[in-house]
Formats: sequence, C-alpha cells, structure tokens
Amino acid sequence: MQTKTAARPNDELADFSTNHRMLLLSGMAVAVGAVSAFLASALIWLIAVITNLAFYHRFSAAPAVPQGHHLGHAVVLVPVAGALVIGLMARFGSEKIRGHGIPEALEAILLGRSRISPKVAILKPLSSAISIGTGGPFGAEGPIIMTGGAFGSIFAQQFHLSAAERKTLLVAGAAAGMSAVFATPVAAVLLAVELLLFEWKPRSFIPVAVAAIVASVLRVPLLGAGPIFPVVAHAPVSGAELAFAASLGILAGFGSGLLTTLVYVFEDLFQKLPLHWMWWPAIGAVFVGVGGIIDPRVLGVGYGTIHSLLRGELVGTAVIGLLLAKALVWSIALGSGTSGGVLAPLLIMGGALGALASAWIPAGDVGLWALIGMAAMMGGTMRSPLTAMVFAVELTHDFNLFPALLAGTVAALAVTVLLMRRSILTEKLARRGHHVTREYSIDPFEFARVRDVMDKDVPTIPADMQLTDLSDRLANGDARLGRRQGTLIVDAHNRLVGIITRGDIVRALRLGGPAEMTAIEAGSTDLTVAHPDEPLHAALVKMHTRNVGRLPVVERHDRSKVVGYLGRAAILSARLKLHEEENVRQKGPASRPDAVQSKPT
Repeated sequence: MQTKTAARPNDELADFSTNHRMLLLSGMAVAVGAVSAFLASALIWLIAVITNLAFYHRFSAAPAVPQGHHLGHAVVLVPVAGALVIGLMARFGSEKIRGHGIPEALEAILLGRSRISPKVAILKPLSSAISIGTGGPFGAEGPIIMTGGAFGSIFAQQFHLSAAERKTLLVAGAAAGMSAVFATPVAAVLLAVELLLFEWKPRSFIPVAVAAIVASVLRVPLLGAGPIFPVVAHAPVSGAELAFAASLGILAGFGSGLLTTLVYVFEDLFQKLPLHWMWWPAIGAVFVGVGGIIDPRVLGVGYGTIHSLLRGELVGTAVIGLLLAKALVWSIALGSGTSGGVLAPLLIMGGALGALASAWIPAGDVGLWALIGMAAMMGGTMRSPLTAMVFAVELTHDFNLFPALLAGTVAALAVTVLLMRRSILTEKLARRGHHVTREYSIDPFEFARVRDVMDKDVPTIPADMQLTDLSDRLANGDARLGRRQGTLIVDAHNRLVGIITRGDIVRALRLGGPAEMTAIEAGSTDLTVAHPDEPLHAALVKMHTRNVGRLPVVERHDRSKVVGYLGRAAILSARLKLHEEENVRQKGPASRPDAVQSKPT
C-alpha cells in the first residue's frame, strides 16, 4: 500500500521542494557510488587487458598503450577486428551500445523515465573496452558514465521510486564513475548539474555529490590518488594572460564548432553507404588504423599524450600533426557509430591547439596554454564551462589557473552558443527527433503566487437562486457573470458554499430538472480551492489532479471567505509576463512595476 507523507502547512512556500526522502536517496547513493567505483576500476582493467592482447599478444593487466607496438602496417587490422566485434554486439545484442555514452544517458533520463536495461549495462562497457583496447581514439569517461548510470538505474528499479528519484540515482552512478576514473569528484558533480540532471535541486544534488565523494575515496585503493596529470603549478595569471586566455577560448570555440560539424558530416556519409550499420564501425576503423600508422599517438585514450602536452613536451610540427590526425581519425570513428567517449580526445585536441597557439602568445609557457586549450575545447564542445574549468584544475592541481580557465571556457561557450544550434551531445538526440534545452531557469509558475494573477473582482450568486434565473442572466449577456466559465455560490452570510459552471447549467437543463432547481443543487459543493500565497504551480497541480479548470481563492485559515478567482487564462498570464521580460525592451523606469494583469475565464 502506498502512503503519502502529510505536508506541513506552507510547505509549498519553502525555498526547496526537498523532504526526508533525500536522506533515503543519499543512503542509496553510497551503494551506487561504491559499486560505480569498482565498475570504473574493472573497465580500466579490461581496457588494459585487451590492449595487451591486441597489440602485444600477452595476457596482462599492466598499463599499456598502443604506441609501443611492433606490428608495422598490420596494426590496421587491430582496430578493424575490434570494430567488427562491436558491430556484431550492437546488431545482435543492443543497438544502444553505439555512440559515446552521454547522449544515450540523456535519452534514458529524458525519454526512458531513467530506466536502462541490464543488457546495456553489460554490453556498453564491454564494447567500449574492446573499442579503446584495440586502438579506438576514444576516452573511457563516456562509457563509464553510461555504465555507472546504468547500474544506478538498475539499482533504483529494485525499489518503489519515482522517475525523478530513479534519475537521481542514475546520475549519481554516472558522476561516481567519472569521479573514480579521473579523480575529479567536484567536476563530476558539476557535469551532473550542467548536463544530466536538468535541474538544480538539493533532492538530487546532494545524493549525486555523496556518490561522487564515495567513488573518489574508493579510487585511492583501487586506482591510486590524484591528480592523474600532475604539473608544476603556474604563477597567478596577469591581466594580459587573461586576455590571451579569452582569445584562445574564442579560437577553441570555433574549433569546437568544426569538430562537431566533422563528426556529423561523417555520420551522414556513413548513412549513405549501401551497407548495414553493423559494418560501419569496421570501415571507420580502417581510417583509425591508417591514422595509427601515420601518427601512433592517435590510437587509444592518449592519457600519456595529454600529460606530454601539459608538460610542454610537444611543440611545432609534432603538435600540428597530432591535432590534424586526431581530429580526423576521431571524427570518422565517432561518425561510424562505434562505442567510445569524447572527453579525452577533446583534451588532446584542445591541448594541441593551445600548444600550437603558444608560439604566438608572448606570455606563459606551452603547458599553460595547453591546459587552457583543453578546458576551452571541452567547455565549448560539451557546453559545460564550469565542469571543464574545475575538471582541468582537478586533473593537474594547478589552482592558480582558475581565472584563466574561466576566461577561456566562457569565451569558448560564447562562440559555440552563437555559432551552433546544438552541441555534439544533443545533436544526436535532435537527429532522433528529440529536442533538448540546456537552459535552466525558474519556472514562472513556481515563482509567481496565486494572488499575483487571480481576479480579485469576483461576482457571486446566492445559493437559492433558481437555475432558470441564472440561465436567463447569462443568455442576456450579464457583463460580470459572462466573463467566466464558472460562478461562485455563496450563502446568506456571503460564505463560499459551491461553484457552478456553464456545463453544469446545460447538463441540468438538458436532464429536465424541476423548475425550482437552485444553483447550489445544479452546481458542485465538493470544492477544490487555492490560497493567495501558494505558488501557481501548486494551483496547477490541483487543477490537473481534480480535472477542473478554475479554482475559488480563499483565505488560508477560512475556506469560506472568498478573496479571488483563478482561471486558466489568469495562469497563462504568468507565462506572458516571462515572455514580456524576455522580449519587450524599454528605456527608463517602468510605468507599472506591479503584478501581471489577469484575464478572466
């Protein structure tokens, strides 16, 4: 039997709509965070094993990178073999394992009521490990975000939770996975807020933070302590360096637009092939293998390459070759629909862009601009500037660069939001027919109160008025009664006792009631009322649950004292006010700063 917690008076007027269930979800988030940390460790182990098998023909979980192989030109066959396996897994297992993980998590949250199947939870990390382990130019963060999210979803499905609560645990698993892989718990929580939660509420933020913290603690015995890319800390940046950081951010913003365009250009080209999509990853993998021959650094996750960029060890033509090769190979592979993440490749390409630009910046060093380029490329492409900024600091512990990273990521974001309609993550959803908005704002129905829009001039009729008299008044065009679909009924002491609508009148007359039938007999006495100080959202919920289109507004402590009338048009006027605030431009002080004017219904 389901029970409903009784709300305290005026609960709807609290700052946050959070109750004790937040504590329950936080407790569950501890388990989700712990398991997600172990899943992250298992994924990294599996990638290492597959890399050793594929490139060095040995069974070992020791850290390995494809760059040291001795396969010669035969290296082309390694990513092709891995892609063939992934194509078969997608064709006969689940098509949802295709892609880079985050769009799939978004789709599950927005369209699947935060339910992910166990099959996807198993096949996604396995396919990603095969892709990366056989040289795919991807990162592990997208797959682990999807894997951790899948576990959070499956765990949540074992309990009687709402879709919003399942979403919280799904995102908690995703954030915990990212926290465990990169030792970046703060950035993981920010990613959840900027990209996955689609809300800013303690009910979800706190459990997600708990999961990320638990995962970061468990990472130390499982994978080692952070930072994973330690560098010598830079001195605090100057005003000139902030200007250069913003300029680099603008450049990275245009680079983000180019990368996003490239990915979907290649995706469109693959869709034109007269072959089943199962074979597309293998075709894309041919280009990966050729790219690996030209520049082995394009293969695999490239964490070593990222660290070399941050230490300023890659400059000149080496950086140009890396930037071009990685961008092309990654775009083709991702466009083919294989499995892998976007974050590590964005760091490499952003870092290469920053290192290249450092030759023309008369301040700082190569590592400084490489790090700012990484954050700007990530923030612009994913449109998550706060995540990118904090992520860069947690990866390096170079805390003095916060202002420069902020300037770079915000500049990149400004370019991409003006240049592109959608990000690399939401474009995939848009192509499936789903629109995602990334703007968070206060719902005007939550902000405005009933008193702001209610009609205060409320005509009433006595309870003993005959129905025929009321019908005649309406038919003759009574100016006051004719403005609304409903009319409030009061007793001899002017106390609210009921409401009658035009539908009630028509129904009573059609059924042929007695000639002396009164308004109170034809109307309704089972009233749903609103209070002047409650949010419009609460009134809307009442209308929806009771299937009514209008509410009498009464004093909170005296349900019989009428103070207003709330109809649909009055509620919509709150939305009109928001539209006016966004679009009506005025100069000078407003002539009428008071509340929205309502329209009767």
